[in-house]
Amino acid sequence: MEAAYEWMARSVTGEGVVPPLRYYAYKCGPLFACGVNNKEPCAWGGVKVMLAFSQIPPARRTPLMEKAIQAGVDFLLDNHPEQAGYPSGPNNRPSGSWFKFGFPVFYVTDVLQIAEAAAALGYAADPRLDAACRFILSKRDRQGLWPLEYDYAGKTYGDFGPKKKANPWVTQRALRVLKARGEFA
Repeated sequence: MEAAYEWMARSVTGEGVVPPLRYYAYKCGPLFACGVNNKEPCAWGGVKVMLAFSQIPPARRTPLMEKAIQAGVDFLLDNHPEQAGYPSGPNNRPSGSWFKFGFPVFYVTDVLQIAEAAAALGYAADPRLDAACRFILSKRDRQGLWPLEYDYAGKTYGDFGPKKKANPWVTQRALRVLKARGEFA
């Protein structure tokens, strides 16, 4: 696993990656560059990489991993997560999926998952997350719960609740972020 995390860190930073290294997936280079996204950084992929790095205890992270985490967090938080201001390929506008909270979260992601990744990496209090957290709070209903807005109905073995209704899984995701920030809903 350590070798895989080191490779992932190199794929983010570009350090030690010597052409003609070929990637056999859509992710094609430093800082989440993606073939599907005109080789520009893919924030959906970036969130998943940051979540993976969050599983490594800080004491076990190498300097290269820390550098990759910093680059990833800066990319995700400097581009206004609440607006999904990331490169978006040929159509040049963010996917509407960014603004719909879902469960489970597979290849599509949302503003909430950016906050989850940042919080899991120790950046919950970062002021660059403030507007995203206001957006997260704006979706809370009167009972203090969050609705399911995006799902994979018919694509998974289970059903995780009806859309547009309060959802325990989405609520748990939101509360985990708010708790890490010291904000209790």
